[in-house]
Amino acid sequence: MKNFTKLLMAFLLIALSGCASPSRSPTLVMQEYMVPSGEPGIDLYVRNKHAAGVSNFPAQKILLYVHGATYPSETAFDLPLNGFSWMDYMAQRGYDVYLVDLRGYGRSTRPPEMSKPAMENPPIVRTATAVKDVGAAVDFIRKLRGVEKINLLGWSWGTSTMGWYTAQNNEKVNKLVLYAPQWLRTTGPSLTDSGSALGAYREVSMASAKARWLTGVPEDKKEALIPPGWFEAWASATIASDPVGAKRDQPVLRAPNGVVQDGREFWSVGKPLYDPGLIRVPTLLAHAEWDADTPSYMLHAYFAKLTNAPYKRFVEIGEGTHTVLMEKNRMQLFQAVQQFLDEDLKRND
Repeated sequence: MKNFTKLLMAFLLIALSGCASPSRSPTLVMQEYMVPSGEPGIDLYVRNKHAAGVSNFPAQKILLYVHGATYPSETAFDLPLNGFSWMDYMAQRGYDVYLVDLRGYGRSTRPPEMSKPAMENPPIVRTATAVKDVGAAVDFIRKLRGVEKINLLGWSWGTSTMGWYTAQNNEKVNKLVLYAPQWLRTTGPSLTDSGSALGAYREVSMASAKARWLTGVPEDKKEALIPPGWFEAWASATIASDPVGAKRDQPVLRAPNGVVQDGREFWSVGKPLYDPGLIRVPTLLAHAEWDADTPSYMLHAYFAKLTNAPYKRFVEIGEGTHTVLMEKNRMQLFQAVQQFLDEDLKRND
């Protein structure tokens, strides 16, 4: 009886000590791939993060991010701010998380036109080409993990590439997240369009990037919007992602102009590139109050077009811009997306 009592007390002490210990985030591993685009000489950079020691993931726990019109995926989705990135946040919650850079961006192959003066060639990397690159990344991940479908998340122009891809490939998509959704523009040109003649690519300074970032933010809110050091960390990483532009006396980031040309030919003249009504997967739209790049009227118009999604939802975050994922209220975005991806409404509980 005494031995039993000692064993019981020891068990209770172990159990209580386990309850008292704070939960630890799993150790994450990062893997990098160069994925063939399907076009000779063009490879796509894909980064993966997941918990160490895990290699099997169900479709509903796999997510691919894609970037917008100007900046690569890495410096948006995997930039550690306050100790962790959005990729880290999701991987720590059991997800197998990927990002892809489209051709011409980040660590992916830059088309040969980007090695020449911009005005020698017309705009490169149109949205239709970007959709093909998304497809190459999706098929690579599906094959790697042995699944039929995965979750997709696009930001800004990335909502057009992910939305258009999904409209054509519903059978390969589990859920769709569109952050800062792009749709028909009724209020003049986008902030990426200066109105000048377009060459193959444009050059973006970090000073102009910050001015664009803060467009539409009330003057008395600008100082506190971006926590100290966050913009500088992002700007440094973003410039470094373009080794050629970084070597200039005044460093710049080079970005393909195909997206700007598409804006002129389609989005700004009432001609959508695809029909959201063809999307047949659960869809979340996420937006922020002060987004001057993709104003809220685009969110509402797009939401109304999602006529065949099994269910749809939108969330609007107060005191945030187009780049709310790197601002003081970023956790509202992270948590809203996490809830949407985690939930299983088929269970009805």
